[in-house]
Amino acid sequence: MRKIVTTTFMTLDGVMQAPGGPQEDTSNGFTYGGWQLGGDYEDEVSSKIINDFMTTPFELLLGRRTYEIFAGYWPTDTQAPHIAKPWNATRKYVVSHKPLKLSWNNSVLITGDIVAEIKKLKTNPPAGTGPDLWVWGSGNLIQTLLQHHLIDRMHIWTFPVTLGTGKKLFANGTQPQLFKAVDTKITSTGVIIATYEPSEPIKIG
Repeated sequence: MRKIVTTTFMTLDGVMQAPGGPQEDTSNGFTYGGWQLGGDYEDEVSSKIINDFMTTPFELLLGRRTYEIFAGYWPTDTQAPHIAKPWNATRKYVVSHKPLKLSWNNSVLITGDIVAEIKKLKTNPPAGTGPDLWVWGSGNLIQTLLQHHLIDRMHIWTFPVTLGTGKKLFANGTQPQLFKAVDTKITSTGVIIATYEPSEPIKIG
C-alpha cells in the first residue's frame, strides 16, 4: 500500500494559511499571506531537503484551492525548474466537492465519497506499487485525512514566526493520536523540519 505524505509550512503558533503570497488565501480576513516568503529562510539544509524531495518518485494529492494556486503558477515557472519539472510531469489528484476545470496536465478529479476514493488511491495500482501520494498545503483536505487516520507521514516545517490568527494545521480534523519522530533537522535560519509518523492511540496517565 502506498503512503499519504503531507508537507506543511507552519508558524510557531500552528498557522499554515497562505505562506506563499498575499492573495493565496485571504479567507476570514487573513492579512499575513506570504509570511514564509517574506523571511529569508532558505539555506543549504532546506535546499537539500527540497532537492531530495523532488528526485523521489511521487504523485500529488491536492485540495481544490491549493491545486488552483499551483496550476496557475507551476506550468509557466522558469525560476525553479527542479520543482516545476517533476510537478508538471507527475499525476495530480484533485479533491473537490464541486465541479472543477482541470487546467494542469495529467490531473484527475476526486469527488463524491472522498474518503472511499482516497482509500482506493492508497491501494491502487495493485499491490500498492505506485509512488506515494504527496499532499502540499491543502489545509481542508488535511483535516479530512486526519479525521480518518489516512496520513502515514507528516513533514512539518516550523518557522520562527507567530501570527496570532489564521487557519491551523491541527484543526477540526485532529484526533487523539501519538506520533513518533522519524527525522528532525534545524536550519541555520531557525526552521525546524520534523518528520512524524502515527504510532498508536494516545495513552492517559
